[in-house]
Amino acid sequence: VLERARPVLLAMGKNIFHMGSNSAGQVAKLCNNMALGVIMAVTGEALALGVAHGLDAKVLSQMMAVSTGRSWATEVCNPWPGVLENAPASRGYTGGFGNDLMLKDLGLAVEAAMGVGATIPLGELARNLYALNKQAGRGSLDFSSVVKLVSEKV
Repeated sequence: VLERARPVLLAMGKNIFHMGSNSAGQVAKLCNNMALGVIMAVTGEALALGVAHGLDAKVLSQMMAVSTGRSWATEVCNPWPGVLENAPASRGYTGGFGNDLMLKDLGLAVEAAMGVGATIPLGELARNLYALNKQAGRGSLDFSSVVKLVSEKV
């Protein structure tokens, strides 16, 4: 089935993985998005801490992007405005992957974990952070706007 669908899937993306039986791909997506949600939130916190101590967010991000804090959040979708010109943060958090979508995926990840008795404390915490971000009126903004929970300087 995967091989028959591969041409259609390749039109939507370049990396195709066979994760296992039916619904395994959905679980993989939830795992990936849970990691992304946690990483984005902590990247925002790290930048807010650095800025509070007088560091330049752009220089700190450049250092993190070549160090052990390296991630998609530091290199592609940095949550701090002005660091990356094409990131949603530099466009008022418009475009990108919506906070409401991240909240939905994290909620599904929490449900999936409960279904198999797994514990995901960071995933649950991230879900709560994105829920707070939604309550603050940023549900339709890019999920990187979660940084606004920890810094008024953005």
